[in-house]
Amino acid sequence: MPRRTEEHTRTDGRRRPLARVRAVLRQEWRNVGLAAWRELRARGAGGIGLALFGTVAMVVLHGLEQIPDADRVVRLLGEVRADQPLWQSLLRTPLSVFIPTRDQPPWGGIPRLVLAFGLGQLLLGWRRTLLVAYAATLAGTLAARVMVAIGPGHWAGVPASYAHSVDTGASAAVVGLFTYLAVRLRAPVLCLALVVPTVVGSFLKPNLAGREHLVAVALAGVLAFRRRGTFRWRGALGRD
Repeated sequence: MPRRTEEHTRTDGRRRPLARVRAVLRQEWRNVGLAAWRELRARGAGGIGLALFGTVAMVVLHGLEQIPDADRVVRLLGEVRADQPLWQSLLRTPLSVFIPTRDQPPWGGIPRLVLAFGLGQLLLGWRRTLLVAYAATLAGTLAARVMVAIGPGHWAGVPASYAHSVDTGASAAVVGLFTYLAVRLRAPVLCLALVVPTVVGSFLKPNLAGREHLVAVALAGVLAFRRRGTFRWRGALGRD
């Protein structure tokens, strides 16, 4: 009998961590996958209006960038750099969220943008989604100015030449939204799949854009932690 008890104890000890993992994954599937699907079925394409608008905007802006005269207009209205006057950067930041990175085609970033803004609008509402996206982008933009001002002699500073680098654009908003969703909805898979790679890449390739991503992740995480205990899915308990 004692041997059987010990065997049962060891077996239960091995099963408990697996049971916890399965419980977490089931909870994430309910909070993210099923909740978003039910919202999408109930609201149709209107439920992902931000994602559709962002996709169209990114494709159109990418097309305009290929035309010299139109590209100058896009730069004038949406290009953000640390060497600009602050008021100018603030005016350009909303449009900069949808401007694709110039050295890469937008097609690789569109799926992430659709998923981030789509899940955000379905599960958080369009106002909070826009707020988090804009806050993450603005935080990276302002942090870039601070890092340039500090200079290369400090761990938090960067060379003055980085002030001429163009802002991260949509990527900071996207990773900020994924971070907020992962923390608020207690979604570790979402975090591992869509936040951690960006964070790791920012450390492996340290540049101004990578640092802006880290700032966006940190800010979104703090905002989400402050409200995590009050999360309510709209379809079940009403939207916050």
